[in-house]
Amino acid sequence: MTATLYCFGESGNAYKAALTMALCGHDWAPRFVDFFGGETRGAEFRALNPMGEVPVMVEGELVLTQSGAIQAHVARATGRMAGVEDPEVLRWVLWDNHKLSSQAGTVRFLANFLPEEKRPAPVIDFLKARLNSAYRVLDAHLDGRDWIAGGAPSIADCACAGYLYYPEPFGFVRGDWPHVDAWLSRLSAQPGWKHPYELMPGSPTDRQ
Repeated sequence: MTATLYCFGESGNAYKAALTMALCGHDWAPRFVDFFGGETRGAEFRALNPMGEVPVMVEGELVLTQSGAIQAHVARATGRMAGVEDPEVLRWVLWDNHKLSSQAGTVRFLANFLPEEKRPAPVIDFLKARLNSAYRVLDAHLDGRDWIAGGAPSIADCACAGYLYYPEPFGFVRGDWPHVDAWLSRLSAQPGWKHPYELMPGSPTDRQ
């Protein structure tokens, strides 16, 4: 059965789910969501996900929202990656959600997708400083490790990498964090890996 992933290319959280599916060989197809055109605020989408967010995965009668839940389902269904049953994987998925992706997603949106005159510079600077602390933790953790948890890629790797391949500036420079940089290169060398703008439909160039 082919799963449908409601997503758009600019969404780092959707990328976590899409990348997990791709690396695990899960049968899936993207369904583009016009976030910037207001689709997630519409009644039809809210009936699917009252939270008004992507990603949403529909697989038969199963409807899942939140990237971590989708990742956990794919890991269990395929057996190709360690999932939340591993406490260390779960620990890093939760860390990412709280310390890394939530702030990276916010500052990337504020600094790139709002009109320039509406970008709150003090908020952006504050979040970038907090992100530096998260990058420091991740870089130190990856010193001497190939993967975040265990000896192979897990959903923790897909979660923590969710925003780090995007080209828009949000305070992350790969060269500043050598262990993170090497880890991202290892992950992108895995069979099935694609850049978010190749794996999912939609990119900033579509709106130019």
